[in-house]
Amino acid sequence: MKIRSITIFCQPGFPVNRLLLQQVGIFANHARKLYQDSDFEVQSLRLATPPFEHFIAPVDLPLAAQSYAIEAHADGFEYVSLGPISTNSNVWQAIPQALSKSVRIFLSGNLTTSEGAVSLQAARACAETIVRLSRLEKNGFANLRFCALANVPANTPFFPAAYAQPGRPSFALALEAADLALQAFSQAATLEEASAMLIAAIEQHAEQLEEIGYHLSEMYGYEFKGLDFTLAPFPSDAVSIGRALEGLGLDSFGKPGSLFASAFLTSTLDRARFKRTGFNGLMLPVLEDSGLAQSASNGNLSLRDLLLFSSVCGAGLDVIPLPGDTTAEELTPILLDLAALSLRLNKALTARLMPIPGKKAGELTNFDFAFFANSRILPVNSAPLHGKLTGDEDVKISPRNL
Repeated sequence: MKIRSITIFCQPGFPVNRLLLQQVGIFANHARKLYQDSDFEVQSLRLATPPFEHFIAPVDLPLAAQSYAIEAHADGFEYVSLGPISTNSNVWQAIPQALSKSVRIFLSGNLTTSEGAVSLQAARACAETIVRLSRLEKNGFANLRFCALANVPANTPFFPAAYAQPGRPSFALALEAADLALQAFSQAATLEEASAMLIAAIEQHAEQLEEIGYHLSEMYGYEFKGLDFTLAPFPSDAVSIGRALEGLGLDSFGKPGSLFASAFLTSTLDRARFKRTGFNGLMLPVLEDSGLAQSASNGNLSLRDLLLFSSVCGAGLDVIPLPGDTTAEELTPILLDLAALSLRLNKALTARLMPIPGKKAGELTNFDFAFFANSRILPVNSAPLHGKLTGDEDVKISPRNL
């Protein structure tokens, strides 16, 4: 298990408050040292601000992105999330320009309102942004730093979803822990034993992580928001959530039985005792997981399958390779489905979709990137909406009554 990110939540403003940034930089680097001294590998330090529209004029967003990338990096932060754009914003077109300024900057866009409604207008704008971003960099990589948010709260430490609330700085940990599930599920003789072993492993690590977190909080006065045990993978079979789920008895993840296995895993996570923030569910990032990438290549995993699994998992549609000629009109209904699912089930979901320039459905990707496993381009199987679904309404979706 590794710490994917120590994520600091704060509001340095713009122009950037250098003193505050230096202070949280000192804290973050001290936190990294304490965790490393306890034998936890820390992959990155990250900074998440409140939604940028609260403190950056739209015309200044590209300049602010460039400034944050330089100044935050000087204090040890590898990446910065400037938070989500609001559903009723008219500055979506500024996002590609801002992300073009630095590979260290992340942004997101809200599909849902704080009143529990899906914004038809925002879904279209977000889909159009994804298409524009796909043409910004080779291999469509700009979409790695942008996602659509549905019902996602503040203080989620995983990027690109991360954003802060106004107030004093705080922090949380995003964990790369798919190997814990792989070890538990491969060694157990029964499902009950597999669940018990995973819970024990999570709680053992959580106790150590929390002890350091609370110690840091007491020293600096920054609130420790908690842990996100979403069991993030790495593109090797030893840290694959797809392989872990297959270890329960699936022939290949994506085939029938996969929904049950996914629900079993998330139910197990729910039973583990630790201080929670963020998703704390099942993350299925196709390009970041060798097992999932293989399932998609073999035709056992589709976009619709991944949306179905989102009903019982914790993060939604993540780093999914799509044809380069995918249109905004085809993406919009997918985003609406995801947003409706998040509100109806009262859970946080995101969509990080990656149209790959020049690639068609069924073709292999050719990434030369340590954090990606190559896979086949998944077909979209979507069609443009028409009639009342093309309006500009905010549509209330009430949570299911249990």
